[in-house]
Amino acid sequence: MSRVLAAALLALSASAQAFDANGVALGAHEADVRRAYPDAHCKELEWKSDAADRRCDESRTRFAGVSARITFFLKRDVVQAFDLRFDAGELERVVDFVKSRYGAPASERRELIPQRDRAPRIVYRVRWTKGRDSLEITSRPGQRRAQLLASRDGFAAQIYRID
Repeated sequence: MSRVLAAALLALSASAQAFDANGVALGAHEADVRRAYPDAHCKELEWKSDAADRRCDESRTRFAGVSARITFFLKRDVVQAFDLRFDAGELERVVDFVKSRYGAPASERRELIPQRDRAPRIVYRVRWTKGRDSLEITSRPGQRRAQLLASRDGFAAQIYRID
């Protein structure tokens, strides 16, 4: 096989790979979460949401070599999202790791969000998309924690929505 073809196949397989946290990808099942995170606490969601009906929380894990907390959100036994919180001082390390796994992001920017009677808030966002799935890392200067949220089908807009 030619080197060009091998490189193309490797790039294609990386781009087709589902967003995951230590092997638990979007679309996995609760049993997969429990296998990868045996200390995770899984329970019914505390509020009613069309986005999820269960959550699994693990307060001590590692991702990209960084200490983190993770919550998996499931609907009908299928992982719809995972929310990873980590020390903002490790932002560059996490972003570099995710770029190495999924390639160049769809967008990477610093946003200025106007605030009434205060200086604008700065938010750093890096986003990847694959079909109906997305992964976004966000951080604000001066904040202790940064966030990585991988989700599908507009989860972020639905999870806390109250009708």
